[in-house]
Amino acid sequence: MQKIFIGRKFKGDIELPETKEAKAIFHRVKDAYAKKKNPTIDLLFRPDRLRQLKNYQRGGAREELLNLEMYIELAEILKFDATDAKRLKTSIELINDTAHTNFNITKRVTLINKSKKSKTTKSYLFWDIENFSNIASIFSDLIEPYEIPDERIYLAANPDSLYLKKAEWEANLFDYGKSLHSFNFTKCDHGKNVADDVLLKQMKGLRLKNSDIYMMTFDRELKERFQDACHNSNNLYIMKK
Repeated sequence: MQKIFIGRKFKGDIELPETKEAKAIFHRVKDAYAKKKNPTIDLLFRPDRLRQLKNYQRGGAREELLNLEMYIELAEILKFDATDAKRLKTSIELINDTAHTNFNITKRVTLINKSKKSKTTKSYLFWDIENFSNIASIFSDLIEPYEIPDERIYLAANPDSLYLKKAEWEANLFDYGKSLHSFNFTKCDHGKNVADDVLLKQMKGLRLKNSDIYMMTFDRELKERFQDACHNSNNLYIMKK
């Protein structure tokens, strides 16, 4: 959490996103405000980058959107106009077909097994798709920006959920040129928590070390089971409520 002081007066605090430019943008905005200059999105992007953002961006312009959200939040705290940033954010979401999701995984994913992330070499995704089926956000916020390959993505679903949701899941995956079977997908047997057991068994079987592990589920028990089984050299990320 970053505290905001203008001169010696405390204005509030803000959580900076994990982007390359976040700290620099924060200080540029704060300095401009302190000098009584009206902050604008020119403090975030060069003119050539602004032009590029008018077209589709691989990964949905994830970092740019996070920086814009921080800027808009700063505007609310410091009471300056951020209409230009709000318009740009809406434009990027529409161009990249993410406006309908409004679910920012990046802000909800939490490093759960340690206070500070350690150096890793690979990333893996374990996806309880029946418990968390926001496919667009998974791709725009995790798979594309972190370049997680299909062979390191593990999905599982119980037969009842698969029967009810398969057509919807496949239609959404088709937008990304994928199907359920593009990944390590397991159709489970009937029974309580069977999909959970499959994902946990797969993670254990891989004997992962020095890896980033993303566990996409809202199921509290499954999160706890993953944490208990995760080697301490890994960075385990789970979803907040």
